[in-house]
Amino acid sequence: MTKAELVSQVATRSNLTKKTTDAVLKSFIEAIHDSLKSDGEIRIDGLGTLKVTERKARTGVNPQTKQKIQIPATKAPTFRAAKALKEAAKQGK
Repeated sequence: MTKAELVSQVATRSNLTKKTTDAVLKSFIEAIHDSLKSDGEIRIDGLGTLKVTERKARTGVNPQTKQKIQIPATKAPTFRAAKALKEAAKQGK
């Protein structure tokens, strides 16, 4: 599903215009970004949890040269699906 398809579906279900729904979705995404920038955690019932995790520095291998390289420590967003989301995905099969 693309963003445009999501906006269209949400607009239909909520009886809002696509323009209003798009603005709400953009605000929602910005709020998530702001929270994750400050190392926050976002829990949405029925969907899951978004949070920032720390990845330790490690040694990797360049696949082209087979040379060992140092991969620095970094932060990355992670998502853990809620039970309801997992169940909905199972029912789709």
